[in-house]
Amino acid sequence: MRTVRTATKTADLPWLIQGGMGVGVSGWRLAQAVARTGQLGVVSGTALDTLLIRVLQSGDPGGHLRRALAAFPVPETAEAVLARYYVEGGIGAGELYAATPLLTVDPACPARELTVVANFCEVWLAKEGHGGPVGVNYLEKVQLATVPAMFGAVLAGVDYVLVGAGVPGQIPRIARGLARCEPVTARVDVEGDDRPFELDFDPASVLRGADPGPLRRPRVLAIVSLPALATYLNRDDETRPDGFVVEGHLAGGHSAPPRGPMRLDERGDPLYGPRDTPDLAKMAALGLPFWIAGGQCGPERLREARAAGAAGVQLGSVFALCEESGMAEGLRRQVVERELARELTVRNDPAASPTSFPFKVADLPGTLADPGTSAGRARVCDLGYLRTPYRTERGDIDYRCPAEPLTAYVRKGGAAEQTEGRQCLCNGLMSAVGFGQRRPRRGVEPPVVTIGQDLDFLREIAPDGGPYDVETVVRWLSAGLTETASV
Repeated sequence: MRTVRTATKTADLPWLIQGGMGVGVSGWRLAQAVARTGQLGVVSGTALDTLLIRVLQSGDPGGHLRRALAAFPVPETAEAVLARYYVEGGIGAGELYAATPLLTVDPACPARELTVVANFCEVWLAKEGHGGPVGVNYLEKVQLATVPAMFGAVLAGVDYVLVGAGVPGQIPRIARGLARCEPVTARVDVEGDDRPFELDFDPASVLRGADPGPLRRPRVLAIVSLPALATYLNRDDETRPDGFVVEGHLAGGHSAPPRGPMRLDERGDPLYGPRDTPDLAKMAALGLPFWIAGGQCGPERLREARAAGAAGVQLGSVFALCEESGMAEGLRRQVVERELARELTVRNDPAASPTSFPFKVADLPGTLADPGTSAGRARVCDLGYLRTPYRTERGDIDYRCPAEPLTAYVRKGGAAEQTEGRQCLCNGLMSAVGFGQRRPRRGVEPPVVTIGQDLDFLREIAPDGGPYDVETVVRWLSAGLTETASV
């Protein structure tokens, strides 16, 4: 299998990366719209298997997924997915979605193939009909999904892979192997083991003799918070990415905890200090391109980033609230209206995420940020993306999540205090894009909305609260290039 690799040139680099916001907020429509402007559109690779089967069960409006499935290089696999999940006209309002198979370390795990297919479809749709760059964003914490998800993206011709929420040291090696359709081994952390579990993946098991043609190795961007991690990853070819996204604590979603002891302010948010401010001169000295993220939205901030040696900026929140975003329209409207009325609070909750990383949560009524709504939700863990593998007393590998039912977590050896304040982000984020799980006698799962803590851009882009699109954002930001054209 021949691998095509293109050299990285400064002129090839986008000055804008659209953040990969999951679950489904950074969907293919958003990424495609950004890529059509010539900038890097990014899809979120988290939970795409669940989104795939729920859209199919909803009748696949517009036929987009069926079009993407028709392009999958193994027709019998695509046909099996359609036969299992597609419902003409969609399931009824009172019907439940079919369960998503859970990922495990079992080599025969059926969820792996579905993960490959789902990532292929999302990236294929994002790249359809234009020549702009498209990337996919993964969380290092979701280790069981990373390799099959990335292979699906590579099959679809993804241009960039961005990985954060952990130390993505193995991603460059895996990307090289997958682009050659070679068997690869991923290291998966298992609580109770001294060494990571080695999880093998052979692309041939998915291709079943099909020839996908020459594949390109995508450029790998590691999402880091400080130069120390970037320096560590840059130490040799095994771990060296093609560039970095330096993400500050104002960005939405997961953020790195503060360095040193955890201290909280009066709202219960982590306190960050000078040690948490990245030294951009050190980043520039590494010699690899980097982009700055977190509170970077605006032409002036773009100018400052490029003057500091960055290739540009990564922005999420401004795209999460635009028309092409996958976030449910009603939730988008609430965020915009409350922010413009200065009534919105976005907490950097140190307890909400099962990953133990601080997680930004918008305080909206009827969501998991609402204490009444959260208290009324029965704890269920049926998607399991943030489960942690652990070694049982019998020597087997099992899985637990501090957001699952308390009795189950404790029975599996987890400490009860680790469950305090934890929220089911898997189900909450799925609901935020309109595909929440339906529960018998309990209705639809409540959403959770994550967004950055710097939303001042709304007062410039949409001061009257009206809708805006991707082209408006890119045109507004491009004014920041006028004084840095020679950078």
